[in-house]
Parts: sequence; structure tokens; C-alpha cells
Amino acid sequence: MAAVYQALHWRFSSLACRLHSTYVRKMRYLNQLKEDDSLCRQAQTSGTFYLFHNLSPFLQKVGKKYLVPQLSAAETRQILGKLQEAEQWMEKSVLIGCSDEHRPHFALDLGALDKSVIEAELQGSFTDLRKALFVVNRKDSPLLASAQSLLQWHNSHQYCSRTGQPTEKNPAGSKRVCHASGVTYYPQVSPVVITLVSDGSRCLLARQPSFPPGMFTALSGFCDMGENVEEAVRREVAEEVGLEVQSLRYSASQHWPFPSSSLMIACHALVGEQRAEISLDTLELEEARWFGLEEIVEGLKREPSSSKQDDGSFLPWFPPKQAIAHQLIREWLQQQSAQTA
Repeated sequence: MAAVYQALHWRFSSLACRLHSTYVRKMRYLNQLKEDDSLCRQAQTSGTFYLFHNLSPFLQKVGKKYLVPQLSAAETRQILGKLQEAEQWMEKSVLIGCSDEHRPHFALDLGALDKSVIEAELQGSFTDLRKALFVVNRKDSPLLASAQSLLQWHNSHQYCSRTGQPTEKNPAGSKRVCHASGVTYYPQVSPVVITLVSDGSRCLLARQPSFPPGMFTALSGFCDMGENVEEAVRREVAEEVGLEVQSLRYSASQHWPFPSSSLMIACHALVGEQRAEISLDTLELEEARWFGLEEIVEGLKREPSSSKQDDGSFLPWFPPKQAIAHQLIREWLQQQSAQTA
């Protein structure tokens, strides 16, 4: 009887394991690393490391491609060992994910060390994140963004807001604790709405003075305290371009590390064609205008380097594929093309 029970138990256990997808097992493993300090420290010995220097990720250029090297724990220690800082710096790493095979990924910022030594040793360079996000492949881009955001959060939360005493991070970097007050701090994100406004036949794009010459994008702004997404979209459109939204629909979301770990909530908004006259808020925007279908098609083809004209002016161009604003513009284009087909 015991043998029968044992066989049934093994069968059900095996079935339960198979029912759990790779994704579920991966998420549960990551949660274990966040909750179990000793398990996380053990994982650091077999994990891979992404290096940063003052929040700029380390990249290697191979031909025309930019690669994001993953260093083993041994390789990372070897580099740090030459600077006589190995163990002290390994403890500063933060967990940012893992492979399907449960090999954990960590990010480590070496901002206080001489970056020229590291760059020479690894034959690469620390690159500003704004550039890095658009030159690496689409798989590495979100990982670098989340890593930089988490590292930046730790840099800005080293002291307790109640007591002024130092806070201590757990090995995974998923929280910081003030032992004097018992307060636990967790990383947070700021919700931002990004909205492509349309009057049915045109879409509205704008630019700020700080943008690269010629670049136009969708309207965006932080959600105010107590607002829902719909209210934030309507307020931002009214504030920035003086238009009243009739209806809106959600598209997608994207984490964005600027200015400090934002969650971009992308929406399409429709305004009345008879009330589509733009009233620009010059405190926030330099320019906003309506774009027709042909202008959008040409703008999506145009590279920033080719937008400058002989008279010094710039033809419009739009955010690259990695940005969610690009997705909004593409979706609008597909909808318009379907309607005119």
C-alpha cells in the first residue's frame, strides 16, 4: 500500500512540475532569491554580471554592433581583484533577472573605481544609457533600463527619511532597511501617460526645447496624485495643447528609466475634428502640430542624421523602434492605412 501511495505521489508531483511553465518557475525562483538572503549570496557565485560606471552600462563594439557582455562571477572578481576591491564590490550588486535555466543576472555599478582600467581590461567602454538603449538589441535594452533604475534608486535611498540613519540593502537589492526605525523601503516607479492624439485623419506630435533637432513625439506627462489614467490623459492634452479628449483607449506600457524609473502608459486619444485648433503651452513645449498620413510615413523612414536641410532647418523624424512612442505612431499608421485601403 505504501508503494502504491509513493507511486501516486510521484506521479502527481511530476504532473504539477510539468504544469508549471518555464516562466512561472523562473518568477518563483527570482522571488526566492529576493526573500532568502543566503540563497541570493550563493547565487552570486554562479551568476552573470552587467557592469555600470556612474549608471552608464559597459558595452563592447564588434563591427557595427554593440554588445552587452555578461561577465561570470569569476571574471568579475578577477577584474575587481586587480583593483583590490573584489568582495566589497560584489556585495553592492543587485539582482535584475535570470535565464530560463535559472542562471541569475546581477548589475554592479563601479562608479568609484577607475573606469579606464576596466575599459582597457575588457576592451569596451561605459556608454551613456540614452545612447545605449538605442544601439543594443531589443532583448538587452529593457534589462539595461531596469538595472540602471534599480542602481539609481539605491544611490538615492542610502539614508532613512525618518531618522537620517544609513539604510542597508538586502543581497538581492529588492529593498533597503533602516535598522534604527525598522522602516523598509522598496523601489518604486512613477506612472507617466504618453498619448497619441488624433482628430480622425491626422495625429498630433510635439517637441520640447531639449529634444534633438527635428524630433517630434507623442504628448506625455506624469500622473498627479489621486488621478487615474483617463484623467491624466485628458488633463495633459488640455494643458499642453488646449484640446479636449472625447475618447481614449489603452495601447501598451513600457518601463523607462528617465528621469527616474517611469512606467510609460501608452494611449490613443481622439479629439473632435471641429475643435482641433492647437493652443500651445510654451512653458513645456516648443512646437506641436498635426501630421497627415504621408508625413508620418516619410518621418518613420527618416534617420536623424538625414533630417538636416541645406538652409539649416530640420525635417521631422520620430523616436526609434525601442520607444513606445514609435509603437503608438505605427499603430495609428496601420489604422489609417486600413481605413483608406
